[in-house]
Amino acid sequence: MNTATKKIAVVLVGTGLLYLFGARVYDTQQSTKKPRRMHARGRVITVEVVKSHLGYIQKDLLLTGPLKAKESVDVSPHSQGRVKELYFNVGDRIEKGTLIATLDDEELQQQVNRAHASILVTGATLIQRIAERQNEQAELERATQLFKEELLSLRDYDTHKTGIAVINAQVELAKAQKQQAEAQLLELEIRLSRTKIYSPIRGIVANRYVDVGALVSPSVAVIRVVNLTTMVTQGNVPERDIGRLRIGTKAVVQVDAIPEHVFTGKVARISPVLDAATRSALIEIDIPNSRNLLKAEMFTRIALQLGSTREALLIPRESLVHRGEQPGVYVVHADKPTFQPIEIGLARENHVEVLANLAVNTQIVGRGAAMLREGDRIRFKNKENVEQEKLRREKNSAVLKGPNPLMSEFI
Repeated sequence: MNTATKKIAVVLVGTGLLYLFGARVYDTQQSTKKPRRMHARGRVITVEVVKSHLGYIQKDLLLTGPLKAKESVDVSPHSQGRVKELYFNVGDRIEKGTLIATLDDEELQQQVNRAHASILVTGATLIQRIAERQNEQAELERATQLFKEELLSLRDYDTHKTGIAVINAQVELAKAQKQQAEAQLLELEIRLSRTKIYSPIRGIVANRYVDVGALVSPSVAVIRVVNLTTMVTQGNVPERDIGRLRIGTKAVVQVDAIPEHVFTGKVARISPVLDAATRSALIEIDIPNSRNLLKAEMFTRIALQLGSTREALLIPRESLVHRGEQPGVYVVHADKPTFQPIEIGLARENHVEVLANLAVNTQIVGRGAAMLREGDRIRFKNKENVEQEKLRREKNSAVLKGPNPLMSEFI
């Protein structure tokens, strides 16, 4: 084999190796691209499709205000002292009458012991004086008999009578001293009992103001206990509306921190006096909070139902989703949902009022909306909406954006 033939063979072998290497690289790239394309298609979520629709919603009087616990107590000691033990921390549940903390009571305990000893001493003194009186009384009786028989002088007889008077006074003094010692003991026991601090209500520890070793007094709170089973919020009702309110009027409460929940309450108290400057009356609304979702100082929006109704654009509550603080819905386009920001008004147990950025009869995702993410595709659970979606695609209808002319007023 000459040199030219060898060169040709080397070139052919090299070309073949390059071809095999290139084919391998191409297959690898294709195998990695395919999953990516599949992943780009997103998840497929089964949802229900519903329509926005016109309906009637009750006209309400809207108020705003922070929430307060109906029962909130800053617990302070009855006397000054240094904290010896503190048994609860923030967030702990506590029952009424539970021991919260104890103050240093060593000095008081010694005083109580001395008071017990003093009672024993005064008691013994009283017994002694009573015995002496009995003896003196017997001596006086003998002296009286001798005096009648003229065997005892008047002076000696008077001495015996004076003696019994003195001993009677000593008995009364001993009784008073014993009573004084008992009263002192009772006072010390009361002071000793006040070194123990008990919770006056059932609730949750909201604040812990001091630590073990701190010096406290009746003006220094140790902890704050709040009972969150019932929350209270206040509002000022204009004079023109106060006549339509009654104790027990229903209130629908929304909390910015928990937009997916609607709470109900009732008007519990109405001030009988209007504010002269604002011409409004202060009312208080009680809101049951059995699940402890509401917290003190949360900002609330309150709708007082006064009876009249108005037309509104409504969507099911399960259709409403939030991106951060922006409420919206998923509008159905083919099999891909599109997030549509909206403005919302009143919320009821099953429906939410839409003020702007959505048209009547727009197909939106109902149940399942909360599970959707950007890029997901949807599968229709209700077949009727599949046909409706086909018609929508044929007509190439678009979602109406901008303010809703039917709902330009938020009462």
